[in-house]
Amino acid sequence: MEELHNKPLITCTLGDFKAILAEALREKELEDLIAAPPKKYVYGLAGLMKLFGCSISTAERIKQSGVISPAISQTGDIIVTDAELALDLQRVSGKHKNILSRMPNN
Repeated sequence: MEELHNKPLITCTLGDFKAILAEALREKELEDLIAAPPKKYVYGLAGLMKLFGCSISTAERIKQSGVISPAISQTGDIIVTDAELALDLQRVSGKHKNILSRMPNN
């Protein structure tokens, strides 16, 4: 591939150009993956309770309200919640303002 980088553009074939373009796209994708912060997940109702700083019954009510449903993945009894998305959805909805007002700003 190094020989393609030193070749004048005018002498490149379409195949050479495709190879260089594909390499550049792979490098960009890798940079994006490295730069993306890892997602934070919380598990179960206890995780929701800690995330929102509320009681277990309030965490259950928040989950059942459907406001944060896009952030929740549940299989059987196992609940996994995308913490950032859940907080964003809760803020946008405006529900449970008393819980949000007690939460520290992260």
